[in-house]
Amino acid sequence: MSDSRLTDRLEVAAHTRNLALVREFLHGAIKRSALPATDINKVVLAVDEAVANTIQHGYEGRDPGNVEILIEADSERFSVKIRDSGVSYDTAKGIESKADLDLQKHIASGNKRGLGLFIMRKVMDEVSYTSREGDRNELTLVKYIKPRN
Repeated sequence: MSDSRLTDRLEVAAHTRNLALVREFLHGAIKRSALPATDINKVVLAVDEAVANTIQHGYEGRDPGNVEILIEADSERFSVKIRDSGVSYDTAKGIESKADLDLQKHIASGNKRGLGLFIMRKVMDEVSYTSREGDRNELTLVKYIKPRN
């Protein structure tokens, strides 16, 4: 891909059976982008974790809605926005505090859950979340494309 801009969109029902479809969509977009091969698995892992969390926690106990995945990429960055209308994430507990999670203590305590945001922060260059009452939730994951020397 040269300096052209890639945009793509997928909307799926918030069911775990659609995770494979999301991964397939993501791989298709990645193939058309300038994202280096060394970053492909990182981006797929982060997006898969984000969508799975949205399905499991955002729509827990409610009629499942939809999850929208928007991709924007150019020669400098690969950005994925994940939008939903499920229960919003508690930002007071959340996005920022997970960046400093002590993984050893977390695992030693027997806690095997709650690592999604930690993983996203470790493998992506930017992670941001917005939610407004009565509006959609939006998680943005960005991986910068480093120029090759």
